[in-house]
Amino acid sequence: MNKFSKYVGLDTHKDTIAVAIAGAGRGKPRYFGEIANTPEAVEKLVKKLSSTGEVISFCYEAGPCGYGIYRQITSLGHECGVVAPSLIPSKPGDRVKTGRRDSEALARLHRAGDLTAVWVPGPEQEAIRDLTRAREDMKSLERKAKQPLGAYLLRYGRTYTAGKSKWTQRYFRWLETLKFESPVQQIVFQEYVDTVKQLQRRTEGLAREMGRALEGWSLAPHDQGLMALRGCNLITAMTIMAELGDITRFDSPRQLMRYLSLVPSEYSSGGRQRRGGITKSGNGHVRRVLTEAAW
Repeated sequence: MNKFSKYVGLDTHKDTIAVAIAGAGRGKPRYFGEIANTPEAVEKLVKKLSSTGEVISFCYEAGPCGYGIYRQITSLGHECGVVAPSLIPSKPGDRVKTGRRDSEALARLHRAGDLTAVWVPGPEQEAIRDLTRAREDMKSLERKAKQPLGAYLLRYGRTYTAGKSKWTQRYFRWLETLKFESPVQQIVFQEYVDTVKQLQRRTEGLAREMGRALEGWSLAPHDQGLMALRGCNLITAMTIMAELGDITRFDSPRQLMRYLSLVPSEYSSGGRQRRGGITKSGNGHVRRVLTEAAW
């Protein structure tokens, strides 16, 4: 028996939202049309669909549009689910993809209960997650900036032999002693060095902001507990808690490992069993810091 009288599928894009409605029962979903992806248009849609006062269930795919639509719809007193795109059932032979077809499929599958909703963080949780991911992105840019500098030095035979570890203070002092024959080459070299130093300062600055944000965070006690473990520092602990939130929402360690995709893949058929590496389909941010902590 259906819980709601209407199940609405929203295929969200940057500027527009395709809307389809599936009524209670087994009828074919009805395509409502396309609206602008603005808070005003979403509010108008919700009020129009619930003009008789009934509670409606909406759903849309998790993606770059974030959780603004979810929070707006739930604040208006209706249910909304943010669906995991990788877990949406699909037909292997279906090669046609449009906003209309996607919204109708979402409405139909939502009514049938075949969609898997993701966990939606609160505003505080999302802010901390943005901070940890910004630091991770800046560190990635720093690593990428080091590659062309290393390639430039290798191309001109400038090899660092004063120590085994690069990117230390001693290494940067060695870089300051390097001189190239052409003034243009010296300019290029200095630009590479300055880029690396600038990104290092930004990465360190975001790490300091993480330390300050930890003081007023509601999950700070959990972070401090994780930091008591060997190999788990501030960045690792905050990344784990920012991505997972309240881990009591997981019923067992097995469920948590499945969420992080730290379980072996398997391709077995008949009497043959074949297991491979981890599936790598879950939260990659937590999986990365856990791997580094294990190292």
